[in-house]
Amino acid sequence: MRKPIDWHQPSETVAYPKITSADKVAMYVNVAKQRVYVLVNGKKAYTMYCSSGIDNRTPKGHFQIGTRGDHFYTPSEKMGANYWTAFYGTGYLFHSVPTDVNGHYLPKEAAKLGKEPASHGCIRLSIADAKWVNQTIPTGTPVVIS
Repeated sequence: MRKPIDWHQPSETVAYPKITSADKVAMYVNVAKQRVYVLVNGKKAYTMYCSSGIDNRTPKGHFQIGTRGDHFYTPSEKMGANYWTAFYGTGYLFHSVPTDVNGHYLPKEAAKLGKEPASHGCIRLSIADAKWVNQTIPTGTPVVIS
C-alpha cells in the first residue's frame, strides 16, 4: 500500500491486476478498515483505500456492479465526483474523492481517504482507483459490503 496515502494515485505501488473475461472477479468492502479488496479467481489481487459513509450510511450486504459514468454533481450535497460506478439495488456508488460544483477536487475531503468514513453513503476511492474500477470491473461483478 502507498504510504502516505495519495488520493491522486493508485492505492498500491504495484500495477493493477489484468482482468480477462474468463476471470471470476469480486469486490469486498470492509468499512471498519476503510478498504476495498478486489479478488480475482478467489485470490486478493488488489487493495484500495476508501472512505465509506459517515454514521454507517453505506448499505451492508450483497450487490452487483451496475451502470457507470464519468461525472456527477449533487446540488443538495454541494459535491460531485468523477468515475462513478453504481452497485445494483442501491442509489450508492464507487467514485473518486469529491469535487465541487466546478469539478475541482476538495482536498480536505480527499485527505480522509483510507482513514475515516466521510461520504453520504457512497464508497470514495482515489482518483486513479475510481477510474480503474469504472473502466475495468465488469458489470455484474459481485460486491460485498460488511
